[in-house]
Amino acid sequence: MEATLLQIRDQQRQTWDTFSPGWKKWDTWAMNFMRPMGNAIIESLHIQPAAEVLDVATGTGEPGLTIARLATQGHVVGLDLSEGMLATARENAAQQGITNYQAVAGDVCELPFADQRFDAISCRMGFMFFPDMQLAAQEMYRVLKPGGRLATSVWASPPQNPWISTMMGTIASQMALPTPAPLAPGMFRCAQPGLLAGLLRNAGFQHVEEKTVTGLLTFATPEEYWQNMLEVAAPVVAILSKADEATRAAIKAALFAALEQQVVDGKIQLPFASLVLSAVKS
Repeated sequence: MEATLLQIRDQQRQTWDTFSPGWKKWDTWAMNFMRPMGNAIIESLHIQPAAEVLDVATGTGEPGLTIARLATQGHVVGLDLSEGMLATARENAAQQGITNYQAVAGDVCELPFADQRFDAISCRMGFMFFPDMQLAAQEMYRVLKPGGRLATSVWASPPQNPWISTMMGTIASQMALPTPAPLAPGMFRCAQPGLLAGLLRNAGFQHVEEKTVTGLLTFATPEEYWQNMLEVAAPVVAILSKADEATRAAIKAALFAALEQQVVDGKIQLPFASLVLSAVKS
């Protein structure tokens, strides 16, 4: 890869390693939050008992660990840049008694696997952070067997995701935020409908299908939401690190006021939406 892409990759690795303790702390919350997207991915993959599966951007292990329970006679490789995240994935596998899951450090743009190795590939919330999304799609295509299936999810647009846009919008009301470079890695890089589908088709995939999965994320209190964002949301922490104490206090006060408007039945309820895509290697 080009030097600039390698730099992006190394920055991503550093970021996820830095935030891996927070993701470990909030792992149960995160896995419950992400389960609808994981379930949609698994449903699209049609996992067989003897399947060999690659779970790209496996993070703390899902949906790879759930897939491993289905591929009882097969094997799942969970791949991620971050050794910090993978350490939690290995702990989760051991705690759950899952022996056919292997956590491996690696780069999706340079997959360390032979051609036509896997029957299926899952990738939950990873594509938007890859340095070169087209190269990543090509690499996934390369390591899939003919007839193999890929399923992936990415975030839909900011207005469809108040669970994070509430925080970012509040920050923007108190601070001047830099405009991100076009298609720079970030949460909403793949939000435009059809963008990721086009990348998959360009890589050679056929029967590309795209659907939207929605749900509600709940928090008991504004303080719980604030702490969650500070411990798992790297973009939020990066921005707040540039705020002085007064600005940070103003952001927190405005955020809490906004969250109070989202209380239903005593809990803060924030919608989320993702795009889930599936495709087949010819």
